[in-house]
Amino acid sequence: MRSLLLVLGAALACGLQAVNIPQPVVEVDLEKVAGTWHTVAMAANDPGLLESKDAPLRVYIKEVRPMATGGLEITLNKEENHNCVETTIIAQKTQDPAVFMVNYEGKRRLSVLNTDNSHFLFFCVEAAQSQVACQYLARTPQADPEVMEKFNLVLKTLPVRIFLDITQGTEKCRV
Repeated sequence: MRSLLLVLGAALACGLQAVNIPQPVVEVDLEKVAGTWHTVAMAANDPGLLESKDAPLRVYIKEVRPMATGGLEITLNKEENHNCVETTIIAQKTQDPAVFMVNYEGKRRLSVLNTDNSHFLFFCVEAAQSQVACQYLARTPQADPEVMEKFNLVLKTLPVRIFLDITQGTEKCRV
């Protein structure tokens, strides 16, 4: 009985550990990340965030626009009831120039992990209870194999359980 309680206690303690998102880039040049983007890959530590077509964080980024307040206006598509719905969300700046707060299906922290502004952008969104979903965005609908490898290296630092290569499927809402 003691052993069972000890194992249960250890499992509970391990399950409550926070997910550490890799260190974001030092700064994001909002003017340079502005424009059209295409979601080419998604990953999450909880399959429920991405698995179904209408999962809460299965969204397809369409455009990013800087705001005068220092935040970002992000236009995205999401499948709802077998239709693509376009939504615009506001990413409010924080003290950290690579971290934003968004109010999308709850308050969430959005961290830009890496970008070269002209070809790719990696970001992660922290959801409730240590859930994390990440995306690789590209300026074109095709993924660059070298950049995909970089994205996979970033994901190795996270407990990813689901990975979607969006370029391989026929995603209805992908721009």
